[in-house]
Amino acid sequence: MPDDIAPTRHQRLGSNAGDPHSRLDGIAKITGAARYAADNAPAGLLWAVIAGAPVARGRVARLDTAAALAHPGVTHVITPENRPALHKDPDLRAALFDWKLDLLQDDRIRYAGAPMALVLAETAEAAAEGARLLAPEIEADPARIGFGDGLAFAAETVGIGAPPATAVGDVEAGFAAAAQVTEVEIETPPQYHNAMEPHAIVAQWQGERLVIDTPNQAIVMSRPSFAAYFGIPPENVHIRSPYLGGGFGSKAILNPAQILACLAARETGRPVKLVLSRAQMYGPTGHRGATRQSLRLGVDAAGRLTALSHHAVSATSSFDDFLEPAANAALNTYACPAISVSHSGSRWDIGTPGPMRAPGEATGSAALECAMDEAAHAAGLDPLDFRLRNYAETDPATGRAYSSKALRECYALGAERFGWKTRPMQPGQMRDARGRLLGWGMGTSLFPAPMFQAEARATLRADGSAVVETAASDMGQGAWTALAQIAAEGLGLDLAQVEFRSGDSELPDAGVAGGSGHTATAGSALYSAGRDVIAQLTALATADPASPLHGAGNRAVVAADGWLRIEGEDHRRESYAAILARAGRDALTGRGKGARDPAHAEARAMFSHGAVFAEVAVDPALLQIRVTRLTGAFAAGRIINPKLAESQLLGGMIWGLGFALQEEALHDRRSGRLLNADLAGYHVPVNADLAEIEALTVHEEDRFVNPLGVKGVGELGITGTAGAIANAVWHATGRRVRRFPIHPEDLA
Repeated sequence: MPDDIAPTRHQRLGSNAGDPHSRLDGIAKITGAARYAADNAPAGLLWAVIAGAPVARGRVARLDTAAALAHPGVTHVITPENRPALHKDPDLRAALFDWKLDLLQDDRIRYAGAPMALVLAETAEAAAEGARLLAPEIEADPARIGFGDGLAFAAETVGIGAPPATAVGDVEAGFAAAAQVTEVEIETPPQYHNAMEPHAIVAQWQGERLVIDTPNQAIVMSRPSFAAYFGIPPENVHIRSPYLGGGFGSKAILNPAQILACLAARETGRPVKLVLSRAQMYGPTGHRGATRQSLRLGVDAAGRLTALSHHAVSATSSFDDFLEPAANAALNTYACPAISVSHSGSRWDIGTPGPMRAPGEATGSAALECAMDEAAHAAGLDPLDFRLRNYAETDPATGRAYSSKALRECYALGAERFGWKTRPMQPGQMRDARGRLLGWGMGTSLFPAPMFQAEARATLRADGSAVVETAASDMGQGAWTALAQIAAEGLGLDLAQVEFRSGDSELPDAGVAGGSGHTATAGSALYSAGRDVIAQLTALATADPASPLHGAGNRAVVAADGWLRIEGEDHRRESYAAILARAGRDALTGRGKGARDPAHAEARAMFSHGAVFAEVAVDPALLQIRVTRLTGAFAAGRIINPKLAESQLLGGMIWGLGFALQEEALHDRRSGRLLNADLAGYHVPVNADLAEIEALTVHEEDRFVNPLGVKGVGELGITGTAGAIANAVWHATGRRVRRFPIHPEDLA
């Protein structure tokens, strides 16, 4: 662009960023037109079924492969004895999002449900029956399940490569100076993602090129991981993932089914489809690991924290090292001169845990908010007043200024809407018209506002419409709609004029849909690509003597509604189509990248914030707990689509309800098998579990977090909610329950 052309300005239009547009893919989903991975059925398809181990530890002594192969329709049975070689050792990690996998490398059993064999057949029914006919003979060892049986070990990292311990200030001096010290130990159980769409894959080879249909949260980033197992270049892996029926972190990381299906397709020379059953999603596809958390809070006579110590023991598998980074929740939430957080591990005979919606923050905030409530009561302070006294004006862990922080406004708005000022200090003081004990509790919500790296492409067509492209993932949260709105704004077009293409690894890399950073990352790339197009278009028009914009010089050119015009001179304008036609151009293509300014990343602490207020009703005879009201107020930068953001916040709060009262994976301590590996026994909230819920947003301008001012809401709602509900249960009953989920028997 010539130096004398001022940067183009972009005006927001109807149905673009900031408007509550309905999901662009909504009609396709409700009419069945949306094609998910398992809907694909290429010619010559073989069906695959994994035969999973019936115990959590031991070895497979024998499989009746002859019986399976004798079943009509069964074509192959792959076991450790005949498994084709892989280029990469499955017990090694090759990339950041690689886990160590069970890929029939030996006869060992490391968790219940681990693959013992892969059965291939002409039909799904034949494959399932062939797997049953294997009749495994098992030499079982005692299962190590639970913190009492697990093997303790020192953690090298937690989460995705974070340090296991962090300290700020002199913690022991802080406790010595405290007027009171509150000590709490809280346990959280294993929890499973349970996405509506099970993990599935259709794999086929075209020579040395691998074509995959599979739900995936990191479409381009996953190609090297697949490629490593087969010794092919990453560009030879083509991943198609147009629709995901939920992911929550589990579909960002490869699982055994995906690699085994690709291996079987290469071995047989035919496409292979493998769809996990609901029960098979408990074990090999990740989960939220159990934690045992110990907290100490020192408080002075004025009700201010003097020291905070948070240690978490996190459960992981016997063969890999992912640990839930729960204690890190204490680093950034409350002002405190001395903070110590640390983690250690406990090895169980389970599948390796992994990121699950708000990894670390969900479990850690549940414990932290309960501890804060206890400390407030011990100090004789209202829980909200106590949190305001310990409000962090700068990030406690780093001392950095926040890029933006409207948590005070969230506290005020949520408390006013909920009616918090009438809350009695002592528990057991309120009853409803049915005689149930009422309790009110609150919790602070906090989640980082990360930003990754992404690329995008935008092409303006001769008719003035555009196509925008990036390999983004939409897990059902409406990402594609929000991203298309951002792209339309960058192009100065209405949403209806923009064709959005995504969900394919052949498109520019959009990074990972995780960490509540997808909209900021991919959105920034799309916006930047649109700006690039408009800059090129502006250069064409202002250099053309036949254009009304000719010679605009340093006057600002505005792009809006498919027209360029000189700001303040509305008569000097020209349509995109006319500019392209006179220049003899069929199209203009722009490219953009999404990445955070390193200077801002180093200088500012970047988080989304919120406050959740909960009301519970407890039957005094049956001790049945009902959540009757949830009110949340959240600040998350610029809200691109209020309708979708509200949906995500409500979903997070509902997940917090499940965390507090329902979700829990239960193991048979003898075999290590899961007892409730289905949606009948593994309880999640339904509409009847919550009478009233409201999610409010507080406006927040943030010029540091990224050019769009966007943070994230996907994981924010769950943080704070579980603790708020637990605190409300105490306020109703006077009983502190130090384990999740809270059951009626815990109140007896």
